[in-house]
Amino acid sequence: MSDELRMTCMKISRRTRFENVESVAPHQFSVLCKLMDAPLPIGGLAEAECVSRPSMTRTVDGLVEGGYVVRVADGGDKRRTWVHITDAGRESVLQTKRSRDVWMNERIAQLSDDECELLAQATAILARVVAR
Repeated sequence: MSDELRMTCMKISRRTRFENVESVAPHQFSVLCKLMDAPLPIGGLAEAECVSRPSMTRTVDGLVEGGYVVRVADGGDKRRTWVHITDAGRESVLQTKRSRDVWMNERIAQLSDDECELLAQATAILARVVAR
């Protein structure tokens, strides 16, 4: 059961990740989501995304070029750079989330009421599994 569940979750995740990738790639979207609440340094982003600093630097470079983020030097430590999301970056996140919600809602709308209730229960259970 665990293999089938894991594979199905991966398929859903993969499919939704590639919904609306016109503005930013999936790995860039993930970084933008991390920045929605507060700016982070490159090292913090790399750690949060489980990638190397050079890899995160390349990702941030692409986001800077697209106007989705800006780099701001730390006032107390000039070696440290903070990454701030721009209005364009925020709009990209919101637009991508809306598009992904439409994709998912279209599929859920094809389910019966009983299936929707079961899916709601499964969602709560899966949230507990992930939280452990």
